[in-house]
Amino acid sequence: MIPPITVSPASFDLEGHRGCRGLMPENTIPAFLKALDLGVTTLEMDVVISKDRQVVVSHEPYFNADFSIAPDGKPVSKAEQKKLILYQMTYDQIRQYDTGSNGNPKYPEQQKQRTHKPLLTEVIEQVEAYRQQHTLAPVAYNIEIKSEANEYNKSQPEPAAFCDLVQTVLAGRLPAERIIIQSFDFAVLKHWKQQADEGRYLPVRLSALVENLRGAEKNVADLGFKPAIYSPYYRLLSQRTIRSLHEQGIQVVPWTVNQCSDMERLKRWGVDGLITDYPDRAVGLSN
Repeated sequence: MIPPITVSPASFDLEGHRGCRGLMPENTIPAFLKALDLGVTTLEMDVVISKDRQVVVSHEPYFNADFSIAPDGKPVSKAEQKKLILYQMTYDQIRQYDTGSNGNPKYPEQQKQRTHKPLLTEVIEQVEAYRQQHTLAPVAYNIEIKSEANEYNKSQPEPAAFCDLVQTVLAGRLPAERIIIQSFDFAVLKHWKQQADEGRYLPVRLSALVENLRGAEKNVADLGFKPAIYSPYYRLLSQRTIRSLHEQGIQVVPWTVNQCSDMERLKRWGVDGLITDYPDRAVGLSN
């Protein structure tokens, strides 16, 4: 059993990755509610688009064979998973797939239970109701727009249409200060910033997701503006990079940090938060 470590919500942003993937089926209502119980300050999630233009909470734009079960009760196979494209299915069809009963072999602590890929509207409604029912502090929503240039109009809309659909869901449901929009696709972030600057979108915090080796300076230059948050794979970070980004007024929140020793080291280095599959391991990370 890995000993837990502590987070002060006032100064450090503990983000539950896909809710709490290490403990509950990823990107599902049970995972988000469990993350609230564990004291996260931000719920991290991914969104894709269905055929009927619904914003669906899902990491892949298809049904992952690692944990998906078809409506006929048969597990989705590796051979067929990428043919089950959510952008080519209505949400009524998507909802019939079970994404929790099989568990995920990569996360043996994950609790198995029947559940489904929810709509973003459903997540917000249930999280907010649960939070108020249990008198929990407001949490932020870190929403990754899953976008790749080579998938435009194949498994997803183009950035402008994708962002429009997400903005429509968020407007009136959450205040801008509780929303982060993140993406590896800088075209998404550029579009959101332009629309927000012109008053058409919520002025949310924008987070640049990074997994390349080009370095922070080059990535920020490619983005064309200073994001509120720079969010790289945690192994790409150094103290020097964190210090440089802070000097530019950019917060640093790495992903996906699951080992306590890495959490402690990154906290010492001065990161502003971390994204983890196991929020329970970070409930006491010292300041």
